[in-house]
Amino acid sequence: MNTSSSATSIDASTDATPVRSGPPTAIVLIGHGSRDPLWRVPIETLAQRVSQRSPDMAVSCAYLEWATPDVQQAVEALVSQGHAHIRLMPLFFGMGKHAREDMPELVKALRDQHPGLELHVMPSAGEQSEVLDLLASLALKAL
Repeated sequence: MNTSSSATSIDASTDATPVRSGPPTAIVLIGHGSRDPLWRVPIETLAQRVSQRSPDMAVSCAYLEWATPDVQQAVEALVSQGHAHIRLMPLFFGMGKHAREDMPELVKALRDQHPGLELHVMPSAGEQSEVLDLLASLALKAL
């Protein structure tokens, strides 16, 4: 699935000024996190598939709770490697507290720490029509 057209250059809950001057060179896939190490497997598998489709794109996984790296650590690692255009992809299905409150705070803090860093925050996975269409197709596949 090509998500480049669904990526947004701003996160309306944190900033109203578009900041795009170059294409993302790195993606951070953001999950909730869990103490169970098996919980990470689908997110890490997604990261591998993104890397296979776009070998020049740096791809990292990050978690909000109970797992590392956290979002700040993942972004800091990419910045230290020279990435200045980073796409954040929240892998949340619903618009819970993490998507509504935690993500905007994290993005604001990262932008404050790195004024030249371009963070492109995508809508949560569950807000993207392509994801919902795929899930609907999967639900009906056995019929």
